[in-house]
Amino acid sequence: MTDDKRPKNPELTDVAPSESSANSPIETGRDGLQTETVTPVSKNSKSNSLSDADDIRQLLKDVPTRSESGTVTFTKNFQPVKKRKRSGWGVVRPFLLALILLGLGTIFYIRQQLSPVSAVSAPVEFEVEPGWGAARVASELEDAGLVRNARIFSLYLRRQSLDRNIGEGLYDLDPAMNVTTIAATLNGGGRPRVVRVVIPEGLRMKDIASELAAVGLFDETTFQTLFENPSSLRPSFVGANKPLEGYLFPASYDLPVRSTPEEVVGIFLDRFEQELTPEITGMLGERGWTVPGWVTLASVVQAEAANAEEMPIIAGVFINRLENGMPLQSDPTVAYGLGKDLPELDRSAGDFENDNPWNTYVYTGLPSTPINNPGREALQAVLNPERNNEDGQPYLYFLHGVDDGQPIFRVNLNFDDHLRDVESYLR
Repeated sequence: MTDDKRPKNPELTDVAPSESSANSPIETGRDGLQTETVTPVSKNSKSNSLSDADDIRQLLKDVPTRSESGTVTFTKNFQPVKKRKRSGWGVVRPFLLALILLGLGTIFYIRQQLSPVSAVSAPVEFEVEPGWGAARVASELEDAGLVRNARIFSLYLRRQSLDRNIGEGLYDLDPAMNVTTIAATLNGGGRPRVVRVVIPEGLRMKDIASELAAVGLFDETTFQTLFENPSSLRPSFVGANKPLEGYLFPASYDLPVRSTPEEVVGIFLDRFEQELTPEITGMLGERGWTVPGWVTLASVVQAEAANAEEMPIIAGVFINRLENGMPLQSDPTVAYGLGKDLPELDRSAGDFENDNPWNTYVYTGLPSTPINNPGREALQAVLNPERNNEDGQPYLYFLHGVDDGQPIFRVNLNFDDHLRDVESYLR
């Protein structure tokens, strides 16, 4: 085995390869291994002198190694590479990119939420009730399938300063509308939520059905059928199987336009029951009147009277005749039984002899049902009739005639005086 040719002097092994060592001859030993001859550097040489500390540092830098073939080489002791510190831009850039992506995603999401709910048009009547704020409106719109996101729509209204401009009413909206169109529609104001219907005194229920249909509250036939057969809506004081004629109290009504026919009828009946105060109920009991009898006679008084001043007298005439067993002989009852208006009556055609339960020329007592819907004054007149003249004699007859071109109302105590007035004021 070839002897190790490395110099054993530490001072020689501490020396890094220099140009001289790089050019040192390579010798081959007896074992065939090549070794590099390192020339010692004089410690006293001015140009190559190293301190002990420098020697140690140099020794740590150049480490001799032997390969499997026996060749001795000096391997550079590489130091780990220090990582360069990132600049400020390198740290911020990922976060900035994330913010940009988040912003773009948010914009896309909001735009999608502001788009129409459907591409197919399906008009909807949307109602805004009193006291609803923008948040409530937005929530109801989402529930109705008219906007995608109530919160985003509410924020949009606030952003556009429209959140305080939404009034109560009815709005024609469509799920095919975008948010901008819906907001503009709401800002424009809605249709009234109620419709006013004025029912005058003495109107028949068939005419009330026409009035309700005229303002868009369902059709006339629907109401007429319900008036005739109210079923569970029939009040307890109305006779079984009887229509609601007489109990649809004449007044001014503000009816919700989205009411059902049953709800409208209920409103009319509730209004009538307001007239049945404890005082009125007591008076009915004192005078021996049932509610149907009271209303029926009041309807006849309503039809016969030209004004409120005549009503107590006409009520007195009819009550006196009823007590005397005399037929009422009221023309309006005949017209009602025939389904005619009063001017359409034809005596020569036998109208007054027609056999029907409303014809008070044929039957004594009250007609089968009320013949119209009387007002408060007629109802009060029946409870407070003027039955007698100043001498205490009962009134039994009356008529409406014309005297010198002026309408005249005449009341009499007997039939002879009545016939005289007929000749004088009706011929």
